[in-house]
Amino acid sequence: MDAGSWNSSVNLKDQSRCPLQEQFMQRKNARENLDRFIPNRSAMDFDYAHYMLTEGRKGKENPTSNSPSREAYRKRLAETFNMNRTRILAFKNKPPVPVESFPREFSSSLNHDKPTKSRRNIPQTSERTLDAPHLVDDYYLNLLDWGSCNVLAIALGNTVYLWDASNGSTSELVSIDEEDGPITSVNWAPDGRHIAIGLNNSEVQLWDSTANRQLRTLRGGHRSRVGSLAWNNHILTTGGMDGMIINNDVRIREHIVETYRGHEQEVCGLKWSSSGQQLASGGNDNLLHIWDRSMASSNSATQWLHRLEDHISAVKALAWCPFQSNLLASGGGGGDRCIKFWNTHTGACLNSVDTGSQVCALLWNKNERELLSSHGFTQNQLTLWKYPSMVKMAELNGHTSRVLFMAQSPDGCTVASAAADETLRFWNVFGVPEVAKPAPKSNPEPFAHVNRIR
Repeated sequence: MDAGSWNSSVNLKDQSRCPLQEQFMQRKNARENLDRFIPNRSAMDFDYAHYMLTEGRKGKENPTSNSPSREAYRKRLAETFNMNRTRILAFKNKPPVPVESFPREFSSSLNHDKPTKSRRNIPQTSERTLDAPHLVDDYYLNLLDWGSCNVLAIALGNTVYLWDASNGSTSELVSIDEEDGPITSVNWAPDGRHIAIGLNNSEVQLWDSTANRQLRTLRGGHRSRVGSLAWNNHILTTGGMDGMIINNDVRIREHIVETYRGHEQEVCGLKWSSSGQQLASGGNDNLLHIWDRSMASSNSATQWLHRLEDHISAVKALAWCPFQSNLLASGGGGGDRCIKFWNTHTGACLNSVDTGSQVCALLWNKNERELLSSHGFTQNQLTLWKYPSMVKMAELNGHTSRVLFMAQSPDGCTVASAAADETLRFWNVFGVPEVAKPAPKSNPEPFAHVNRIR
């Protein structure tokens, strides 16, 4: 064979592809087209495949052992199975074009039609402002409360005033004698009709606000002023400057039923949990106690469940979480400035946030996971926090002195704040729940910006 015919035969051999090469190119093209290899079972011959993998390889692996009869049998079998087949697995049809689950136009329209929750507008100014002359500027007192019948009670000096939020009317409930005053705490009973009033002379008066008459006076429990009150059904808990906490059953003559001893200085914060099982108390001794009602004893002083010493200033601001029964928020005074969160079952501090100023009061939003705090020096602001991230959502300014007291309306939408600047302001900070939003009025009446309580 000359050189030309040799080169020609080599080129022809190079141009022809063996079955494996052809299969490799097919699969390579399939990968480049981003398609999966999906075999067509109707194009497969499993009998032939099994022969090639077993009997067909035995002759190649051990050719010397083949007898003439075996070789004849192999050739006959090969003719039967058509030895000219190129490959076992083969594409018979082109793969189908991928189809999107939804057309692009339709999916984009779905995204546009999906309702998105609009961000709530938080008014930066108060809706209404009332004068509150002679409001005692004392961090350790509790002089403001909003009852379940939508009546706000505020103590100004020696007098308790009631403001009916449904009609805006103001009335005087009681004025005490100078030697017994000033009034140091007020707190509505759960029925929204009866109210407890703590006095500087260590006594506590119970009043029927509807009949405008005094029902009884609780004496003998404390030795000094009663600055904090908290109702738990028919039990009225009182906290005094003497460090004592007393449970009073207002239905019986001998009203003192339990005594809690743990604070070394004035008890300035008292709050029962919604279940009525746990009581949180804060004092001027920088202590926070958790008491469990099941551990209460009438024979001896009750031992606390947890004694928490993380705050480094007076603990007055207390608020139980409405959506998690064992979560308590507490705020520290001017030397502490922190809001702390507690698991009251274990006593663990879950988080601590430095607010930068004295924490006077705390309120949870009943409809959203938010917390409102009121502050003293130096900005005298209200701050709305997102829980649990504790990102500031808004800061409400208007008071010119420390915001000592806050109270929340029964529907949870409006907050009243009373400050040492002798003003009472109303804020629509928590908004109106979606299900309770009234229809818009055609001619809304504007609020009067300043009214007087007295």
